[in-house]
Amino acid sequence: ENPSEIDMRKSPEQSTPPEVDPATDENETRRRARATMLNHPMIRKCWMGLPFVFLVVATIAILPNHDILSATGIILLSGLVALIWAASQFIIISRIPIRSEGVTESTSLAGGAIDDATTRRLIEIYEAIYEGAESFLRAEYYVCFWFVIIFTGVILGLVTWGTGMDVSRGLLTALSFLLGAGTSMASGYLGMKVAVYSNVRTTVSAQKTGWTACFNTAFRAGAVMGFALCGLGILMLYFTMLAFRVHYPDPSDWIYLNECITGYGLGGSVIAMFGRVGGGIYTKAADVGADLVGKVVHGIPEDDPRNPATIADNVGDNVGDVAGMGSDLFGSFAESTCAALVLGTSIGTTAGWDAMVFPIIVSAVGVFVCLICSFIATNIAPVKREKDVETALKVQLISTTVLMLPSVYFAADLYLPGEFVLQGSVGNTFYTLHPWEAFFCVGMGAVGGLIIGLVTEYYTSHSYTPVREVADSCKTGAATNMIYGIALGYKSAIIPVLILAAIVYESFTIAGLYGVALAAIGFLSNLATGLSIDVYGPVCDNAGGIAEMAELEPFVREKTDALDAAGNTTAAIGKGFAIGSAVLVSLALFGAFVTRVRHSSNDTVFVDGVNMLEPLTFAFLIIGGMIPFAFAALTMKSVGTAAMEMVYEVQRQFDEKPHLLDANPTERPDYDACIAISTKASIKEMMPPGALVIFTPLLTGIFFGVTAVSGLLVGSLVASVQLAISMSNSGGAWDNAKKYIEKQPPDSELRGKGSDIHKAAVVGDTVGDPFKDTSGPALNIVMKLMAVLSLVFADTFYAINGGAGVFKLA
Repeated sequence: ENPSEIDMRKSPEQSTPPEVDPATDENETRRRARATMLNHPMIRKCWMGLPFVFLVVATIAILPNHDILSATGIILLSGLVALIWAASQFIIISRIPIRSEGVTESTSLAGGAIDDATTRRLIEIYEAIYEGAESFLRAEYYVCFWFVIIFTGVILGLVTWGTGMDVSRGLLTALSFLLGAGTSMASGYLGMKVAVYSNVRTTVSAQKTGWTACFNTAFRAGAVMGFALCGLGILMLYFTMLAFRVHYPDPSDWIYLNECITGYGLGGSVIAMFGRVGGGIYTKAADVGADLVGKVVHGIPEDDPRNPATIADNVGDNVGDVAGMGSDLFGSFAESTCAALVLGTSIGTTAGWDAMVFPIIVSAVGVFVCLICSFIATNIAPVKREKDVETALKVQLISTTVLMLPSVYFAADLYLPGEFVLQGSVGNTFYTLHPWEAFFCVGMGAVGGLIIGLVTEYYTSHSYTPVREVADSCKTGAATNMIYGIALGYKSAIIPVLILAAIVYESFTIAGLYGVALAAIGFLSNLATGLSIDVYGPVCDNAGGIAEMAELEPFVREKTDALDAAGNTTAAIGKGFAIGSAVLVSLALFGAFVTRVRHSSNDTVFVDGVNMLEPLTFAFLIIGGMIPFAFAALTMKSVGTAAMEMVYEVQRQFDEKPHLLDANPTERPDYDACIAISTKASIKEMMPPGALVIFTPLLTGIFFGVTAVSGLLVGSLVASVQLAISMSNSGGAWDNAKKYIEKQPPDSELRGKGSDIHKAAVVGDTVGDPFKDTSGPALNIVMKLMAVLSLVFADTFYAINGGAGVFKLA
């Protein structure tokens, strides 16, 4: 029986199985038998566990051969600990049964009677969301798989040709690309699985008295994703480097090793692009369609089971906000590490392997720091009341940042020599560095990221003046709400940009572009905690939707809404981290591109840096500044197009089934039709934005040369950071302004939920959805992907007429 075809408001006795066409009955029976076998829990767990079992076994086999305090020892140990910790958190979550109890807020769960009818509905809803998310990722990853296979051939051919027919470099770059893409897909898929598995258990935990159980369930779900992704990323990257080291054993050849490893970052970034854009279009098409017809036109609550788009909306939280975000942050980790390795290659020749892999050591240390600090939220200071929720999440970010500083200092002192020499990217400069200077660069990134996150919170949380001003503007309608929200987004970019500028200046002055790369590593040093908090939000959002669809007691939805509200605020902080790190990663990748072109040209190109006043460079600087706006336009229109289809479908069902809107409807909505619309639209619409970002630098380098690529990358970086911050914060402010109005009583100035003021706020929130969840976050990938792709093909670009391109305009 297909759970998505069951009326979620009926008891099991009232539900009737859908009619099956006799002509297709036999084929349908076979299909379901195959699906049942392949989707058996034991089969799924075995397939999902294979990569992790392989990594754990390989780590255990290699670890005894190395000193535990060596670079290899600490890196492998951190990855192993991260995977084991993720598994332990998953086991704790899995022990929570999907079982509703007939309780009230004043009774204990143990004292309530098991509610079989509600339990059945919970399982049906959970399976419907799971199947929807699974079907979308299967369709998306099918497209990604064939793209990766084809693009692997492109990399193999162009890199081999660009390096003077060095087949080994072409093969190793293509292999690292495959591994990066595979790891990114595994990260996204893992995130979706964990989120779907945990959201219904968060709903069940919310039935218990108090706040500790439901908060811990959602937070542990995020921890599974955060630590598993970090462990998987660290181990896959380091094992790849160790394997490549067999081919390049001499330190003088490690520059080729690091250049080949850049394919790993490119693979992660390509999948992140499709995951963020495709998932973002899916989730916002469903969300916007459900809101416009359901809340605005017909006045039914959010996640009401009578709304045909409600299952698709909840599926979207998992494929966009979790799977897409997981791939995105994995890409940031891979790209920042690859950039730092390329820029710091000369350290390996003078100070050895341990010093060269210091960027990975920082990430490894971050795993231990995040693990220790996670006990603060779940054990040392658990959440006991509503106001503790936001505090607990913010304490996680602050505590990990504070603890990272001494940890990185000792790591730098242990793994870096007392003095080492680094060749600069510009001119013939050589930097004589000390461990404390490397620590200072990483520390600036970590502290700068926290400050940007807190500034983002100020502009997006309804606890502060800016969002409350946006809420007040709704008194005069949706138009003034839009004006205030857009202005807030622009204003919110000022302080983060100034902080980023200061970090770039200081880190560049200390250690050149290698210092900038270390600052980017610092931004992502507490990645496990950042991911935990990011996944926590969508899990709570889905938990509230499930509570509404299963018609649980009102206090359950109120509790999950409170958890979700705190998650929205901390998610905005996380986006601030992500944008800031993307800027520094992009700049570091640009520096690595310049360094690689210099190496390929034997110091005949870019010796004194990039001259922005050259005609071709400046022309493409302007073109690069246009790319983020073109990308945002494509993704915004894609959401609008898909949302229009969703609106028409939902309204069609309401028109054809008028009893759907009854308090106790006798008809059931067709959830599958809305899921199909979102899936089809997202797969189709993610192609043009992805093609724009992937092929623009590739074609520019081939036809116009390396100076044109330089202008393109700088223009894209400068425009993307402003647009990403403003769009993300405008959308977050509109969302929380709506929530602030919903909390007000009907006799207040803002009139509360259901009023005209609230409807104006819903319009702003609807417009803000693609701002903060589709276009804004995806702009992070625009600047990173263009830069890492240029880095991978740098040798190819130079091989074409000495870097002048086919047209030889430079």
